[in-house]
Amino acid sequence: MGRIDEFINSGKLIVMDGAMGTELEKRGFNVSDALWSAKFLKENPDAIAAIHRDYMEAGANVITCCSYQATIPGFVAAGYSEDEAEALIRKSMEIVKDARDKWWKESGEKNGRVYPVAAGDIGPYGAYLADGSEYSGSYELTKDEYKDFHRKRIEILKDAGAEIFAVETCPKLAEAEAVGELLEEMGCDFWVSFTFKTKNKISDGTDIENVAKTMSKFSHLKAIGVNCTPPEIVADIILNYRKYTDVPVCVYPNSGEIYDGIKKVWNGAPDGKSFAERAKEWERVGASFIGGCCRTSPEDIHGVAELRDAGFKQISI
Repeated sequence: MGRIDEFINSGKLIVMDGAMGTELEKRGFNVSDALWSAKFLKENPDAIAAIHRDYMEAGANVITCCSYQATIPGFVAAGYSEDEAEALIRKSMEIVKDARDKWWKESGEKNGRVYPVAAGDIGPYGAYLADGSEYSGSYELTKDEYKDFHRKRIEILKDAGAEIFAVETCPKLAEAEAVGELLEEMGCDFWVSFTFKTKNKISDGTDIENVAKTMSKFSHLKAIGVNCTPPEIVADIILNYRKYTDVPVCVYPNSGEIYDGIKKVWNGAPDGKSFAERAKEWERVGASFIGGCCRTSPEDIHGVAELRDAGFKQISI
């Protein structure tokens, strides 16, 4: 039994962390790069560590390393050697573990908090392409090609101490299934999270029933869900997952803010709902894991942690 099972078996809401790339941006760092937040593994690892710590202080049970866009081909294309690329991927997990241990020693343990789980982040092939295709699935590889692309990063992060893997922002069922097979072969616990274009279909057009039934066959799958998707459709996605699988549902959508591409600014959610208000509804309809993606902050995660501490409330279906 892995550490994440202790959280699942507790029956309490599991609080995930929030955004890394857009949080770096909010703190004044330029993430306009094909490597996105991964470039700060080299340029400013302390900035990454500070954000990890802020999410732990906010109440997160799961802290995900900054390896979403950290791939060996991506680093090599940016001018790094393969050895440097591998070292930076390893460093992403070492930053999480060091930040966790410092936080635990200085604040967490004495304040009665729970020691967080360290997750290795596996973004899709589309993230490496850096062309937005993690939201469309407009690429095609064979199963073996998907496995070859993802294998080395998983091996490095596992060796560096990842306790679970986040297979996230997946637009394609074929890729998620290939990565699931790889993690199953390696004996690694994981969750898988898809981007959706409607409440019934992930980004490549696959129906949620097929997604749920295909991924639920993996014994190491600890949760299935949605991330980096507008929050307005998340409650319906949760209910749809629950029709087809008993695997816990994880959700960590965007903040709900809308980006103005002309003025280059983010504006508030059109319906005026706070992230905590939305999270309460997600919890009610069946989410067992809740966190945030783009534009969410430690303050948002603190609101989710308050829901957890108030008691887990979920409807039956």
